[in-house]
Amino acid sequence: MRIAIVFSSATGNTAQVAQAIQEACQGHEIVAFGPPPQNVDKAELVFAGSWTDKGSCAAEMKEFLQTLHGKRVALFGTAGFGISEMYFASLADRFRGEVPKGNQVVNTFFCTGKMPQAVRDRYEAQLKEKPGDGKLISMLKAFDLALTHPDQADLDQAAAFAREALSV
Repeated sequence: MRIAIVFSSATGNTAQVAQAIQEACQGHEIVAFGPPPQNVDKAELVFAGSWTDKGSCAAEMKEFLQTLHGKRVALFGTAGFGISEMYFASLADRFRGEVPKGNQVVNTFFCTGKMPQAVRDRYEAQLKEKPGDGKLISMLKAFDLALTHPDQADLDQAAAFAREALSV
């Protein structure tokens, strides 16, 4: 099968997931691998991934997805605040909403990804202005929980997602 793996990765998290997907696709022809834009005309299956930007995929990924016509698509992504399957499901729905009609989304995968230190610094500064703010305290906890992600378990799950998408 001819595969394209196209991804937007601001911090390297989504690129790590893309690499795990690429490794899981051994034995298939990779016709594109990297950030948008990519020529995916020859691809039978497009893995499209992005970091989470304000609850959806990055602008460059949205633009790329709009270029797809008649493709089988597997969506993946990373999120700094991905601490629940319910949140990941909502991201999958939002990402899926960016795929034009006429394409088939065959699978989705999301995992937690670490955030830059500047994010934590901003939350700490805000907490100094609003001591005891529960939302900010939760955001700092989420930041700390994400520090080790994507971890090996996440990458193993990404590989399993890829193998499943290849079999659909």
